[in-house]
Order: sequence, then C-alpha cells, then structure tokens
Amino acid sequence: MAGEHQIAAAAALIRGGGLVAFPTETVYGLGANALDAAAVRRIYQAKGRPSTSPLIVHVESVEQAQALAAEWPEAATELARWFWPGPLTLVLKKSAAIPDEATGGLPTVGLRMPAHPMALALIRAAGVPIAAPSANRFTGLSPTLAEHVRASLGDEVDLILDGGPTVVGIESTVLSLAGEEPMLLRPGAVTRGELEARIGHVGVAAAPETGAAHASPGLHPRHYAPATRLILVEHVQTPSSGRGVYLAPGAGLPAEPRAYAAALYATLHELDQQHLDWIAVEQPPATPEWEAVRDRLARAAS
Repeated sequence: MAGEHQIAAAAALIRGGGLVAFPTETVYGLGANALDAAAVRRIYQAKGRPSTSPLIVHVESVEQAQALAAEWPEAATELARWFWPGPLTLVLKKSAAIPDEATGGLPTVGLRMPAHPMALALIRAAGVPIAAPSANRFTGLSPTLAEHVRASLGDEVDLILDGGPTVVGIESTVLSLAGEEPMLLRPGAVTRGELEARIGHVGVAAAPETGAAHASPGLHPRHYAPATRLILVEHVQTPSSGRGVYLAPGAGLPAEPRAYAAALYATLHELDQQHLDWIAVEQPPATPEWEAVRDRLARAAS
C-alpha cells in the first residue's frame, strides 16, 4: 500500500506533467494535471483513447470544483452536499482554466470529488485538479486492483499507487447540469432515483452520434470488455460448444446489485486468465438498482 512518501513522489510527477495511476472508490484512474494540455494528451496516447471521449476531472473540494466551472447551479450545490465525496460526476459548463484537450473540445467538463483517501491526498499534495479516466487500454476492462493497471498499461505509467481493491467496482454516475434540465449521461452507483430524490426529474440522454464528441466518458458502444468473448444470456442458455463459465446474480457473482457491481470487473479479470472461449452472463433484472450493471454488461458484450 502506498504511503506518504509515494504520494509525495506521485504529486511531484503530476505537477511535472507525468502520469500517475491511483485508486478511487470506483476504479483505478490514470491521472495527469488537468490544467496541463500536454500532460492530458499523454493520457489519450497511453490509453489509445479517441480525442472525442472527454475526461473526468477529480477535485479535492467543492471550492476547487467551483473554480473550474463557468456556472455552478443550485442543483450542483445540493448534489455535492449529498453525494460528494463519492461516485457522482457532475458535467457543467467549464471555465477557461480547463484545456479543450480534457473535454473532447466540448464547452463542458465532468467534475468529481472521489471518496478514496489516497485519491484525495494525491490531489491535495499535487495542488492541482487531476484529469483521470480508468487506468486501462481503451474499451478494455477497468482496473479494480493495481496489478490490473500494470497488466494493461505497463511502462506507459510513471508511477502506480497501490490502494488495494476498489470498493464500488464500476465507474461513476455522470449527470449533466449544463442544459435546461438535469440529464443522466451514464448510470453508476448513485442511481437515478437517488438523484431525483434531491433535485427532481432527471432525463436520460440519447446515445451520441457516431464520430461526435461525447458528453460523457463510457458512451462508446463497445466498452468495459474482457479479452474473452462475453455473451449475455437468459434462462441459462449458454453456448453448446467451447469452454466457458456461466455467471448470474447468486451464481459466481453476488445476488445484491451493489455487491455484484463491486465484484464484476475483478471476476472478469480473473476469468480472462483462464483462456476460456466464452463467459456467459445472465441478464440481471431490468430494475432501477441494476441499471448501471446492465449498461456495463451490454457494452462489454457489444
């Protein structure tokens, strides 16, 4: 586990334009100084990520977030009060401090205050906000352990901070407050119902046009995918040939939605090492508490 000296070294690397992988409560992030356009470009190069996919900027306080937003609506104050630090990203109109490289050229920026103590310590020590997508190759499985980062990115990262396994296990909820009504861009651990309990009706964004800049990360049709072919099935209808594994709530994965999400990527990483022909995953129930998991599985199977 990383200590104070490693965090100080990581902070110096961030200030100097380097790349640092670090744990959050959701997944491990690949971080760079969000205010340094050249450093941000290194993230895209390391991941093989298209420039139309914006990054999330991680902050250590509401005040730091407000300094990066051109507008800070009352809904942002309310949601930050309830869900920050935590797995909720707010998309807002960006200030001039944020380079276009971090936002896919869009006039908005995704801001999040992570709930992992190591992530917050790193942002504070660096003294700058940190842009960070998941620390893996583009479209691949997100990392929930430091070893997953090493296996995916290797020498592309200047330093990896090891904070042990992540606890949420899937990426943050992304909510836009930049338009006329709040709009859910990506489901996550904070559910639409929880958001609506605080700010009223939340719309759901349509899929982005092909080739256009995305309002949120994680919107490509294929994403979060293991190397092994993942198949979504119903009623245990697994392939009749080849060697594979069947997963369902209560069968290889937890039955409760949040526990299932926390275990999903780690389980798929483990299965990827077994040289299987397929991984068959039973479709979870089409209920609100399973919305984020169903989104990740649909993209992984695309």
